[in-house]
Amino acid sequence: MFFPFWIWNLDPLVGRRLVIIWVLVMYLGQCTKDIIRWPRPSSPPVVKLEVFYNSEYSMPSTHAMSGTAIPIAMVLLTYGRWQYPPIYGLILIPCWCSLVCLSRIYMGMHSILDIIAGFLYTILILAVFYPFVDLIDNFNQTHKYAPLIIIGLHLALGIFSFTLDTWSTSRGDTAEILGSGAGIACGSHVAYSVGLLLDPSLEILPFTRPPITVTLFGKAILRILIGMIFVLIVRDIMKKITIPLACKIFNIPCDDIRKARQHMEVELPYRYITYGMVGFSITFLVPYIFFFIGIS
Repeated sequence: MFFPFWIWNLDPLVGRRLVIIWVLVMYLGQCTKDIIRWPRPSSPPVVKLEVFYNSEYSMPSTHAMSGTAIPIAMVLLTYGRWQYPPIYGLILIPCWCSLVCLSRIYMGMHSILDIIAGFLYTILILAVFYPFVDLIDNFNQTHKYAPLIIIGLHLALGIFSFTLDTWSTSRGDTAEILGSGAGIACGSHVAYSVGLLLDPSLEILPFTRPPITVTLFGKAILRILIGMIFVLIVRDIMKKITIPLACKIFNIPCDDIRKARQHMEVELPYRYITYGMVGFSITFLVPYIFFFIGIS
């Protein structure tokens, strides 16, 4: 809900670029986990409050990575584009980052070393790749063959990640992240091509916060409600289509859905296509609905 809120209600450009950074950081973090293969903290002595992801590896903490990357990127992308005191950003970054990182230690999922490694790894990734985010976003929107390259690249990255280790919950998470990123990028390309989500001219920067009125607040809530309902419907429809279809194509029994999804041939297309359509809906289909009913 965080990324759709940015794209629908605040600033589509910042929302798109946050997604680019999030996908990059999470993908590198998940792949690094599967290469290092550092197990979760043992229990006892650790008391684990969350056991669903216990089959995943621990180093580096991808929660710490996303909890570091998103607030830092958000401040970098908005400062100078929006008018606000810089102290707000300096307060936001350590508060957001520390809350996410400490929660993983509290839940028993990571050691302090995992958290520190995730934090430092994220700083390195941002230092190397952040200068290219503007170029990537412009390419996604304007290049003639961007959708083909986006889909092919994200799919290839997904196949590569599935070969690093045996099945675990992180396989599906990685495909979901890549599918969402590909869908959002392709949706932004189509929206730009039809003139649906054109970014404002740089001449009017920096933006100022508009006065919060009943109309403004009501439209924002309405966009979230309509948008999320539509996205959830799309996700449910695609899930019901992709899993049986993948099982049929690859001759995998689908009597037990959980067991069937442990095959790469099912899990990768299910997650990639389903969440690709979710991402496409967020940046194109839902904004088109907003435009059609007059709440864009």
